[in-house]
Amino acid sequence: MPIEVLLFAFLLVIAVVVARLRDLFAAAMLTGIFSLLSAGLFTLMDAVDVAFTEAAVGAGVSTVLLLGTLSLCAREEREKPLRLLPLVVVGVTGAALLVGTLDMPHYGDPAAPIHQHVAPDYIAGTQREFGLPNVVTAVLASYRGFDTLGETAVVFTAAVGVMLLLVERRRQRGERPH
Repeated sequence: MPIEVLLFAFLLVIAVVVARLRDLFAAAMLTGIFSLLSAGLFTLMDAVDVAFTEAAVGAGVSTVLLLGTLSLCAREEREKPLRLLPLVVVGVTGAALLVGTLDMPHYGDPAAPIHQHVAPDYIAGTQREFGLPNVVTAVLASYRGFDTLGETAVVFTAAVGVMLLLVERRRQRGERPH
């Protein structure tokens, strides 16, 4: 059995377990593990840049932010009645996404449209437009520069928000910040 299938099976199991957990600390830790396994899967799919971002942001920063947020609330989720509408919406959305992928080319297919137009242009433009020998660096630093800047801004904003919440919580308790 290929390792990708095994990792994907682990991801599915962790997702189901996280959805059923009431202990928020355990759920936060499992989402960090989910992100780390996702990074491993991305690495096996030769998307090392995405894997690095997932490991740093998903498994690292997001887990720290979740744990910081948990310090402000109860450790366990209160029991709520089962609501059917959100489950139906998620199911319909998931089915639509699966149906939408049926006409996609197979993973790694050299005849896929991305390999016919975008990728050759990026490869040719890397040396000509930027003078960089590394295609991945050129794509991340130039073609996807605004996307990367946006991701950085979102993570920074989330970190500042959690820090402000933690400082306010300390003030309410009467503690002095260090």
